[in-house]
Amino acid sequence: MTQYIINRVFQGIIAVLVVSIVIFLLMRVAPGDVALMVISQGEEDFNPEDVDPIALERISNLLGLDEPLHMQYLIWLGNVVTLDWGESFYTQKSIMSEFKSRMPVTFQRGLYSVLLAIVIGIPLGIMMALKQDSLSDYAGRIVSLGGLSMPSFWLATMVIAIGVYAFNWSPRLDYAHPWDDPMANLAILFWPALIGGYASAGTKARMMRSTMLEVLRQDYIRTANAKGLKHFVVVYRHAMKNALLPVITVVGISMAVILGGSVIMETIFQLPGIGVYLVRGMNQRDFPVVQSMVAIIAMWIIFTNLVVDVTYAWLDPRIRL
Repeated sequence: MTQYIINRVFQGIIAVLVVSIVIFLLMRVAPGDVALMVISQGEEDFNPEDVDPIALERISNLLGLDEPLHMQYLIWLGNVVTLDWGESFYTQKSIMSEFKSRMPVTFQRGLYSVLLAIVIGIPLGIMMALKQDSLSDYAGRIVSLGGLSMPSFWLATMVIAIGVYAFNWSPRLDYAHPWDDPMANLAILFWPALIGGYASAGTKARMMRSTMLEVLRQDYIRTANAKGLKHFVVVYRHAMKNALLPVITVVGISMAVILGGSVIMETIFQLPGIGVYLVRGMNQRDFPVVQSMVAIIAMWIIFTNLVVDVTYAWLDPRIRL
């Protein structure tokens, strides 16, 4: 088990390094001069020819853009490891402080989505398996297929469009902390969490149905029924425990995309989270912001996958081999 965990940790470190190198190079090869963008401050009528070359060179020096690429990467990587993420090129605010203020919003929305997906998807999948080919099974398959087929951004757009045109309603744009106003916080995060949870619940429901049907056809289930055990005991104690093993992987993937999947929902509903911060940094080519946020998202995904692998190996010792 220890060797298994060490191998997974080593693979995760390699993956983080590869992702950091890729995003570092992609930001550098993108067209445009970051120093010019900092000077222009987003002005549309800005003329690059009017810029003083000495001032431009001074800004490049301050931003560290005059260093060789490999030195820029090593300096940035060292700062990430020591949790010194620097400051934004545009706002001059600490990236760490911005991350701390925005992280609760993203994590809260993602956690609500995952909990809704588990509460809706797993019971729905069990119900469909126990009532195979019945009206309930067909209805459940249609509902779960809708979650798989309809993109989250389309559902979010439809919710806002229908709310505005049909009910003269629009989601709240001012974020409220749960400890200040719990009801306002719930009202802000309800629709983003519900839409994300519905999309994820479809995957879990269909996975749970497939694995449950496979387990219910096993010999030991037939033996348990032949021994006269109650149907609830057979399903709960014998079938569901083994059927949940593959679903753990799906739940882990949902936890992994709490950060990475926040970009679309936060942009549509204007939530002040990590996703909006990352999009803004990409539009402005704010190197420190984008690189730090992508590195954090990559590390979070790798960490959650590591936890899933260890959990899976603990529940099923055959995986360790």
